[in-house]
Amino acid sequence: MKLIFEKSVPGRCCALLPACDVPVRPLESRFARKDPPRLPELSEVDLSRHYTALAGRVHGVNDGFYPLGSCTMKYNPALHEELAALPGFAGVHPLQPQHTVQGCLEVLARAEALLCEVTGMEQMTFQPAAGAHGELTGLLLIKAYHRDRGDAARTKIIVPDSAHGTNPASASMAGFEVVNIPSAPDGCVDLEALRAAVGPDTAGLMLTNPNTLGLFDRNILQITRIVHEAGGLNYYDGANLNAVMGVARPGDMGFDVVHLNLHKTFSTPHGGGGPGSGAVGAGALLAPFLPAPRAAAAGGGYAFETPPKSIGTVKAFYGNFLVVVRALAYILTLGGDGLSEASENAVLNANYLKALLAPYAPPACAGVCMHEFVVTLERLKKETGVTALDVAKAMLDCGIHPPTMYFPLIVHEALMFEPTETESKETLDWAAAQITGILRRAAEDPQSLHAAPCTTPVGRPDEVAAARAPKLRYRFDTL
Repeated sequence: MKLIFEKSVPGRCCALLPACDVPVRPLESRFARKDPPRLPELSEVDLSRHYTALAGRVHGVNDGFYPLGSCTMKYNPALHEELAALPGFAGVHPLQPQHTVQGCLEVLARAEALLCEVTGMEQMTFQPAAGAHGELTGLLLIKAYHRDRGDAARTKIIVPDSAHGTNPASASMAGFEVVNIPSAPDGCVDLEALRAAVGPDTAGLMLTNPNTLGLFDRNILQITRIVHEAGGLNYYDGANLNAVMGVARPGDMGFDVVHLNLHKTFSTPHGGGGPGSGAVGAGALLAPFLPAPRAAAAGGGYAFETPPKSIGTVKAFYGNFLVVVRALAYILTLGGDGLSEASENAVLNANYLKALLAPYAPPACAGVCMHEFVVTLERLKKETGVTALDVAKAMLDCGIHPPTMYFPLIVHEALMFEPTETESKETLDWAAAQITGILRRAAEDPQSLHAAPCTTPVGRPDEVAAARAPKLRYRFDTL
């Protein structure tokens, strides 16, 4: 397929703008570019066909099974897209007077109240742009809390080895020293290692629950108590909230701060870099430090307010507002019972698919999983030479988007599956048949899997070369 620049024809265009009806004020020469931008020039038909062809070369949830672990590629109702596109939401300006955007402020306030109910938090900010940004914000709240108490010696954040990779990165960016602790044989937090790690220098613990192995830590209350007794605070990575949403609340587990991926768990389609919202909820200890401003009821309406000890602003204005609109619509559409049912179905689907695959792809951990699970193909690789990457590539030929590969790092030849709550039993049965068929082929014809995929527009790339010498831009000197 040709690039859009390769289809360009000089002088061809598809934009006919009306004559300017206001005075023209040209930019000062120091602000103007020396040469015009080299943009592709195409007709409207050519442009439409180009993007239609691109759409046909990607695989999304509307195309087929998409079991990407830890990412919650789930149901994104078109109704919520229509609501977010309403002019009163999509057309507002962040600098409008507050009395002209009362409906938008009400959205922020109502979404905050409902999400605090879901998480067991006191207050929430929607400023962070994504999950990792939410992590950083939550850690800054923890730092501000300890400094406000005059306890500057608390400089360490404890992170289990099964954590999301952004956790230690965020802790480091916030100025903390990261203390990594190993998992126990059951895949959960090693309590003795945790006890040995906490002390007067412990600022807090970052924990994903369910963790990246898809396991709900049965010792969660003990874990948070150990940290609290040492004087630290507990941070909940809410990326996997869709496993417990409406069933269990982080606040009730002993967590002081939580971030939510609204763009994953609460209805906004994500991918390709956005849009996102890493909303951060804070318990009573940390609520006074939340970013400013936040919307709150005031004088019979709504207004922005600044928490008394706010850490300031972490993003321009009020965050990605339309993501919050979708999240509120999702909650109001499903209601409390619907949120619980979504979580329960996610757990049911994951355990069903796990059972179907277990004879061919042994799970990394025994027992019941939550919304996702991890299998290990280490034995398959030793016996046949077929790797987890080979199996994932072969799934593309079956019309299945590959699961997450080689994560978490504590599992060798790992594949992480998250079927989500919306897939039917028939889809899961079909997917299991396709995947087990690939695994049987590994013993009979391993070479065919090394060459997969064979039916996609792009075959097996040289991934080492792509990583070390990527081509990220079009070079006009090739014309």
